[in-house]
Amino acid sequence: MRSWTLPTAVFLSFGAGLAQDATPPPAKNYLNLSLDGLLAVGGSTEPDIDGLQLGGHDPAQRGFTLQNLEVVFEGAVDPYFRGQANVILQITPDGETNVELEEAFATTSSLPANLQVKAGQYLTEFGRINTSHPHVWDFVDQPIVSARMFGGDGLRSVGARLSWLMPTPFYSELFLAVQNARGETLTSFGAVEGDTAFGRPIVGSDVAGAGDLLVTPRWAGSFELTDNQTLLVGASSASGPNGTGADGKTRIDGVDAFWKWKSATAQKGFPFVKVQAEGMWRTYDAAATETLPAESFRDHGAYVQVLWGFKPGWVVGARVDAAGGDDGGAALEEPALDERSRYSLVATWYPTEYSKLRLQYSRDDRSAYADAHTVWAQFEFLLGAHAAHKF
Repeated sequence: MRSWTLPTAVFLSFGAGLAQDATPPPAKNYLNLSLDGLLAVGGSTEPDIDGLQLGGHDPAQRGFTLQNLEVVFEGAVDPYFRGQANVILQITPDGETNVELEEAFATTSSLPANLQVKAGQYLTEFGRINTSHPHVWDFVDQPIVSARMFGGDGLRSVGARLSWLMPTPFYSELFLAVQNARGETLTSFGAVEGDTAFGRPIVGSDVAGAGDLLVTPRWAGSFELTDNQTLLVGASSASGPNGTGADGKTRIDGVDAFWKWKSATAQKGFPFVKVQAEGMWRTYDAAATETLPAESFRDHGAYVQVLWGFKPGWVVGARVDAAGGDDGGAALEEPALDERSRYSLVATWYPTEYSKLRLQYSRDDRSAYADAHTVWAQFEFLLGAHAAHKF
């Protein structure tokens, strides 16, 4: 995990001061601004890169792809709130520039009883990958199961989230998010009218009550196994209406784990070994249409990845992906629902904490398409102070 030492220290020191002082200090307002660029180049034996790489920030074509240019605004609003906005720019294979407001939210910083509220547009706290931005991924592309369950851009929407840091001798935190269930970043739920899911057309719907919202509870815990080993575990569940009709419902459950060992004599965080895994299961209850009966579809997916930082700045790793289950029928031919697996090897060099160079090889095994061999190289650069990321 990369760390942005100076800005993070300033930010955390300010937050700690708020929590310890019962009397709110005078209003203080500051803004950190950063720009992070991700560029990939490579090729594959599969010419249909769009069907092979399902993530919205994955390489989009043979040759060069500007995967992600992220502008981040973050800082303290006043003694009571912090704010953050992430604006994404991408260049499509047709040369067009897409601009996207990925996140824009405020969080409280001084509620009692270890409570915190987040409100705005944000990535839903579900598992480990969904809330992370592409520049902190350990591989060039996102795991297959993430795109299968949440679409190419992850599960996110407008809403509010309450969290409670429990008074336990170890880290233990509960989250409860309530968000709108419609839109292009909610492919398993309300999605967009005119799209299809499991062969069913998506129809429009409005919010008529609490049952029309996406509800996502999550628990996360951390345990210090030894002085140099840490284990993080979590469980998440997202449920809400889907866009197939009034009776359409979707539920996605997931579990995740992260283990890290770091040498007692580590320098700049090296050497280390870390293992991360997630599994997800989806039940998609499609409503009846004029030509199709009501039907339940069940699918699943998982990944496990291992990273070894063997010397300062150098990391190698491997990842295994798999996804399968119902695909809505053999005639559907939807790549996102194909039964498939992927095996990836990666090597990354961090000259400093503000840049990296990465090389990745992947082999894709797919039931309905030809197997594919793919090589990507990736370059990242960072300007400015960037907010800290979760361990």
